Amino acid sequence: MAQLSDDCFAFGGEMMAVDRALELLSGRLHPVTETHRIGLADALGHVLAEDVVAPFNVPPHDNSAVDGYAVFFDDLTPDAATLLPVTARVAAGHALDRPARRGEAVRIFTGAPMPEGFDTVLMQEDCKVDEGFVAIPPGIRRGANRRRAGEDMAQGSTVLTAGRRLRAEDIGLLASLGRREVTVRTALRVAVFSTGDEVREPGVPLEPGCIYDANRFALIASLRQLGCIVTDLGILPDRLDAVRGALAEAAEAHDVLITSGGMSTGEEDHVKAAVEVLGGLHFWRLAIKPGRPVALGTVKGAVFVGLPGNPVAVMVTFLRIARPILLRLMGAADEAPALFPLRAGFTYKKKAGRREYVRATLAHAADGVLTAVKHPRDGAGILSSMVESDGLVELPEEITRVEPGMIVDFLPFSEVR
Repeated sequence: MAQLSDDCFAFGGEMMAVDRALELLSGRLHPVTETHRIGLADALGHVLAEDVVAPFNVPPHDNSAVDGYAVFFDDLTPDAATLLPVTARVAAGHALDRPARRGEAVRIFTGAPMPEGFDTVLMQEDCKVDEGFVAIPPGIRRGANRRRAGEDMAQGSTVLTAGRRLRAEDIGLLASLGRREVTVRTALRVAVFSTGDEVREPGVPLEPGCIYDANRFALIASLRQLGCIVTDLGILPDRLDAVRGALAEAAEAHDVLITSGGMSTGEEDHVKAAVEVLGGLHFWRLAIKPGRPVALGTVKGAVFVGLPGNPVAVMVTFLRIARPILLRLMGAADEAPALFPLRAGFTYKKKAGRREYVRATLAHAADGVLTAVKHPRDGAGILSSMVESDGLVELPEEITRVEPGMIVDFLPFSEVR
């Protein structure tokens, strides 16, 4: 089971900066310790639990990078065409049954093993063949079009390290080493629920004053993208006993509990109170917009993450707060997504001391430079703005104003899929 240390860093008073919160978390979140073997076809997105060492060279032998003719470089005339007899043919998967001989050329195809002795390959387009002889023009360099054994991966080298979330290219690399299985961390078991008497399941008729539950479905999809095993606990009513009971039961069988809404201090916000009864909250107000009421705590040994109620705030705080927490618990080595410096194409004012995330699309300015353009609507409840944006512009606490042309940090949504 994933763990959060009990050495409490509970926070009251002023709101906590995002970087400070993540720094405090880094030494207190302990990843799941269970591992298991899994087939490559099912390993995508899982966190590697072993270092992978190449058991042999890849490629295992020198081979040709092109279709053409293999020769000894020293047989070539440097300033005139060289005429050599073509004495054999070598295709991929078929080795020449003898060492190469000086003064000959061999017809060779892409991926075919280089006959012992040959060191250079001429592309077929550069050569002329007539009655069993090939005319090779001058100017080729020694070793041209020859792939060396081990140039991709050398025998004994570490090619993947524990903590890496496996991507499609990693799966291909493992297969190229002859692996059929790999050892990965056990997936996090996450329970998700929403709160609110006004929240309804999609598909049922809406009563006056009610809304459909978008947050829970967005969270479940995001968690499954991370490779979590998700339990949907539905919508809880605005009653302290109901919230407390659901949290206590879910904590028995899950590593993480995630909810949206109910984290403020209003009379109908019961999640914070329930968590404090069952375990403890370590921080619950962050200097972030959209967001602010974001909580981390424990409930009977399970990690609790409480997100805000507005849909945009839920998605932003999931990406920048909950996602790093989950990756840490998963045992992933790299928790922070890459931010890319881009030129701002908008004007914006903000308060000092608060991290803000501005929804933006990418566009080429008149001079052709890629520019981040602010979405025209920025309310925390406008979920369509997330759909219509390419990512988030991250504005640190010290910035109070953005002007067109200023360099800003951009987080593409593609980085956090």
